[in-house]
Amino acid sequence: MVNDKSGRTALVTGADGFIGSHLTEELLANGYKVRALAQYNSFNSWGWLDAVGSRPGLEVVCGDVRDPDFCREICEGIDTVFHLAALIAIPYSYSAPDSYVDTNVKGTLNILQGARAAAVRRIIVTSTSEVYGTARQVPIPETHPRQPQSPYSATKIAADAMALSFYNAFDLPVTIARPFNTYGPRQSARAFIPTVITQIAAGKKEIMLGDLRPTRDFNYVADTARGFIALAETDGLEGREINIATGTEISMGDTAAAIARVMGAEIEIVTDPQRLRPAKSEVERLCGDNSLITSLTDWRPQVSFDEGLRRTVEWFTAGDNLSRYKTDIYNR
Repeated sequence: MVNDKSGRTALVTGADGFIGSHLTEELLANGYKVRALAQYNSFNSWGWLDAVGSRPGLEVVCGDVRDPDFCREICEGIDTVFHLAALIAIPYSYSAPDSYVDTNVKGTLNILQGARAAAVRRIIVTSTSEVYGTARQVPIPETHPRQPQSPYSATKIAADAMALSFYNAFDLPVTIARPFNTYGPRQSARAFIPTVITQIAAGKKEIMLGDLRPTRDFNYVADTARGFIALAETDGLEGREINIATGTEISMGDTAAAIARVMGAEIEIVTDPQRLRPAKSEVERLCGDNSLITSLTDWRPQVSFDEGLRRTVEWFTAGDNLSRYKTDIYNR
């Protein structure tokens, strides 16, 4: 474990997103200087980094991982790269798979090239539990077969393979972080937990959802962020693929019921056909084996599911946070 963080510099791609903004905050709290990449836009918006605000040690840059020259530039002078930038919505990947290849595969290649040129100490490439598809064994170990059940998961499998090829071919110090279903404040309403919370908070009694049978391994976002940092700070993990998971699972239906209990709401769930995945694309069961990360690092999940839901509901219902979400529109 690396203990001296003085002068440590980190690049976080996708820092304007849900997990990326939380990881940026956690790194700053741990004494890192952070170069945070937000996707360029003409509104000068930093995404969720606007909620983080200006802080000592934080440098926000705007650009796009699809540009190879830009990726080489932002990796210069960086010690550790956390690559999170990606298109992640599964339903949208059915409509725009080419965009997912450009961002998730080519974008990862560009960051790998930049990290190699900059001779970084470590690069953490973000994978997803979706690469496993429906579990053939539970809990799911890192050796589980890859099953591309959506264009999104296919591009993440490809990005993981590209990253490991750079470790094998060029000794690039790559570690693949594979978080399971992260949830918490700031998450997009395309995800299950926020879509339930926002509909209830908007006063709806009939909650529009998709399939309630699949199970997921939900990990609170602060625990996921700590998992990334643990992987980056632990020596000897180069070339490894490592789950960040709780080792527990809960169905979508039971998750919706748990949220309703926390919010003190009586709800009726209505199946919305547009929220259903194609039959062969639905991942029926996800429950991760976390024995590798817990044996190699000091990381342990610290926030229980009930406590995580409480914190998440509290954030969504505080101030003007709910107004950021369009509760009448299905967010793919």
